[in-house]
Amino acid sequence: MVTQGSARAICAALPGLVSRQIQVCQAHPNTIQSVSDGARKGIEQCQHQFRNERWNCTTKDDQNVFGATLERGSRETAFIYAVTSAGVVHAVTQACSLGNLTECSCDMDRQGLPAPDGWKWGGCSDNIRYGIQFARQFVDAPEKAMQKKPKNVRNLMNLHNNEAGRKAIATLMRMQCRCHGVSGSCELKTCWRTMPTFAQVGDYLKQKYENAVQMSSKELKIQSSSSSSKTKRQAPLGKTDLIHIHKSPNYCVEDPKKGILGTSGRVCNKNSTGSDSCDLLCCGRGYNTQVVRHVERCFCRFVWCCQVKCKTCVTMLDVHTCK
Repeated sequence: MVTQGSARAICAALPGLVSRQIQVCQAHPNTIQSVSDGARKGIEQCQHQFRNERWNCTTKDDQNVFGATLERGSRETAFIYAVTSAGVVHAVTQACSLGNLTECSCDMDRQGLPAPDGWKWGGCSDNIRYGIQFARQFVDAPEKAMQKKPKNVRNLMNLHNNEAGRKAIATLMRMQCRCHGVSGSCELKTCWRTMPTFAQVGDYLKQKYENAVQMSSKELKIQSSSSSSKTKRQAPLGKTDLIHIHKSPNYCVEDPKKGILGTSGRVCNKNSTGSDSCDLLCCGRGYNTQVVRHVERCFCRFVWCCQVKCKTCVTMLDVHTCK
């Protein structure tokens, strides 16, 4: 457990926090490790989802790990905010369920209550309400601090995408059940609500990224001031939809000022028709082919007792990289 004195020192030493985040940190110092874990989950999932795209969620060793990418209100920025916010919810809720935090535990609200089909609520339901509430306090704090000034559309965009990430986990919550009875019969069934895996959250948010909605500054201000999600748009905006205000830049060519690395030197798939294909990833510039020697263990067999003996296989592989 962290003492109040050490909590103040720890929270004051964390770079980049606004005053409200420092207050939350000091009030819940043991939860900050989960916040860090959640942010890391978000970064890892971002890099997994975009591993074959022209923009591959590049990070840098800096306080702002995404560099100049976050300066633009693009749909890539929208995804980063959503997946990071979702990561914090997932990690904090997980810590609650595992009993790692004193201020929260499993969601016991429905424990023991009967359900229509004869089963009962039991087990340890993930306390997603606490996870969402904490993430909302901590992750939204920088945007809300900026909102004290005249309305800034970037803050409004970021707040919406933060909430979209949190709502994604709530949307994907599922029920898990266990049967009780003689010889595995299901005379009695207890069920609880559990979070999706974070990989499932990443897949869901990637789909939202593909269908992200570009909004004008005027539309976004109307949207934020209305309790309804409808504006003059033909289709209503969903709470899990990602929104952006700027078009994505050209990620094909290196531009250090914008934090764009370009795709030159990236490995591509000559036989693919997807985003990792040499045609798409190399932006029509063509590719180089290099023969690479690949060594691996093969034809392994178990020898009594107790060894595994393998042969060494050498294959020559064609590796294609963008010009």
